[in-house]
Amino acid sequence: MGLIAFLVFFLVLAGSIFIHELGHFIAARMAKIEVEEFGFGLPPKALTLFKWQGTEFTLNWIPLGGFVRPKGENDPNVPDGLSAANPWKRLGVLFAGPVMNLLTAVVVFSLIVGMSGIAVPGSVIIGDVQEQSPAFEAGLVSGDVIRSINGQPVSEVSQVRGLIYENLDTPVSIVVERNGAEQTLSVVPLSSRAEQGAMGVVLQTPTRPATLGESFVGGATITGAYIVGLLSLPVMLVRGLINPEEARMVGLVGMYGMFSEAVERDTETRQLAEAASASGQSAPMPSNYTLALFGMISVSLGVFNLLPIPALDGGRILFTMPEILFRRRIPYRLENVINGVAFLLLIGLMLLINLRDVIDPVDVSNLFR
Repeated sequence: MGLIAFLVFFLVLAGSIFIHELGHFIAARMAKIEVEEFGFGLPPKALTLFKWQGTEFTLNWIPLGGFVRPKGENDPNVPDGLSAANPWKRLGVLFAGPVMNLLTAVVVFSLIVGMSGIAVPGSVIIGDVQEQSPAFEAGLVSGDVIRSINGQPVSEVSQVRGLIYENLDTPVSIVVERNGAEQTLSVVPLSSRAEQGAMGVVLQTPTRPATLGESFVGGATITGAYIVGLLSLPVMLVRGLINPEEARMVGLVGMYGMFSEAVERDTETRQLAEAASASGQSAPMPSNYTLALFGMISVSLGVFNLLPIPALDGGRILFTMPEILFRRRIPYRLENVINGVAFLLLIGLMLLINLRDVIDPVDVSNLFR
């Protein structure tokens, strides 16, 4: 499982960065700006794969993502180069990378909606039961439909959660429908498990197949929600709506831990679904946590690169605005110095984040439970 998780993590991260650079490449070519090199991986260069229409496609030693090197990227004195192009063309090239990441997120989340279906309100299904949990000990199984709790009919997940957490450490009578017959079970939700789930179940709403249009709208909606969530994190942190640990930035080590947990959970739920289907029982919906992480990373890359920070696409966009608004360009040498210093600072920040991941690892044990 470790090797599979590593390969998935590597492919998702490298693929996300490659898609970002591909956006820059396509936009540059559409603007008739020559791209001198499109690198697979990061320098130093290992070998040249081929050349096409003036672009050298290279394979580099650090196997992570990729990069594009437009002609005259930082020097407006190079004719027909990126820096010499009019500001609108430069904006198009700069925006293209983050936009590709966000479009990728829409596609990924649309796939998840298409596979998961559209929720049909009216009943609550137990999608998964943790081993050695109160629900497991009481005999609840995946596919059970919860009809009532302590004699009160329930039809929404929020109702079930509310009644469970109102009765912590107290026996709760739950009526479930299983294979067409109703059963009454007694469960004791534990306050000691409140953070990971007092009963130890995953609650779901029944679904129906999604149309292509519904999948796309759902994918775009989820992407938009993640964008808003990321941008509102600082405000929520200042207002005390979330604790600092929830807004913690993670590096490669932390992300690998998340992918390991996601791949493990996706594998488990698919095995449970296959076993239930083979025995003729109602098969629970397999999870798609790995795909969801792919979508989240795509959103994060897109949003982060649009932040007005020098060295990032957003910072370069900011440097372009005076030329559009006031017809005056910031001296390119000053811009290059600021971007260079900012790049070194960002590298330092990344190293610190990854160092913290090693010293104080992110707890992912219950991230997808």
